[in-house]
Amino acid sequence: MLGKFVIIRTYSAGVHVGTLASLDGTAATLTDARRIWRWRGALTLNELSQNGAAADYTRISDPVPQLLLTEAVEIIPCSDKARENLSASRWGA
Repeated sequence: MLGKFVIIRTYSAGVHVGTLASLDGTAATLTDARRIWRWRGALTLNELSQNGAAADYTRISDPVPQLLLTEAVEIIPCSDKARENLSASRWGA
């Protein structure tokens, strides 16, 4: 999955999306990483990885250039549709 746009669920740091740059055991590095704070429009992360999320309630942070997640529990590759949907910051009013 190296080089692919993925969703990573961590043990204690939440859910993040970005391009998987490296993986060493449970330590994963993402580039252009965003935190997904909350979402609607998908019941599970599997669905989120294929379809993205609804725009109205979903909160996605601005990206950081690189992020090391030390306790990756789940890494899910995203479809092109989900990548386009999840690559936009959404903080709303």
